[in-house]
Amino acid sequence: MLLLPNLLTLSRILAVPLLVALLWPAQHGHEWRIGYLAAFGLYVLMGVTDYFDGYLARAQGTVSRLGVFLDPIADKIMVGAVILILCATRDIEGTHIVAALVILLREIAVSGLREYLAGLRISVPVSQLAKWKTACQLVALGALILAGGLPQWPIVETLGLVTLWGAALLTLITGWDYLRVGLKHMAD
Repeated sequence: MLLLPNLLTLSRILAVPLLVALLWPAQHGHEWRIGYLAAFGLYVLMGVTDYFDGYLARAQGTVSRLGVFLDPIADKIMVGAVILILCATRDIEGTHIVAALVILLREIAVSGLREYLAGLRISVPVSQLAKWKTACQLVALGALILAGGLPQWPIVETLGLVTLWGAALLTLITGWDYLRVGLKHMAD
């Protein structure tokens, strides 16, 4: 439990409420920009710890069951919370909510599928395309957070929305891949 990679993963989970508080829609005046910029800094720090918890666990040979369990949960909590708060603040609005919803629904469905398959003692490894999907999601959400702090740079928001749709497309493709594997094992 007290291995550094596990502590980094737990720190990501514990940082989510602070991240949401920094983006909370009740902020007014110039402070909201500071909140977005601070949230962006925290979001980047959370992304860095996501990279290092896995890297350190593998490099030190301290991969634990707890870490394997918590890491994807931490990722999903962070992505889900950021999507929800960005929708609440209207940083994601209109038809862009469809892309956000696709991402959320896939994360829930794949988690349920992985849990079902784990009960059958079947492991579904993360594909390279799923890693690209995650990277695209992280860039999209980071850009949308940063755009809230830099409204004078509309290109940042455009980048965030374009990569959000790219992440949604990759989400559909990888979600279908996982579903196919799951259906095959359900039929057996």
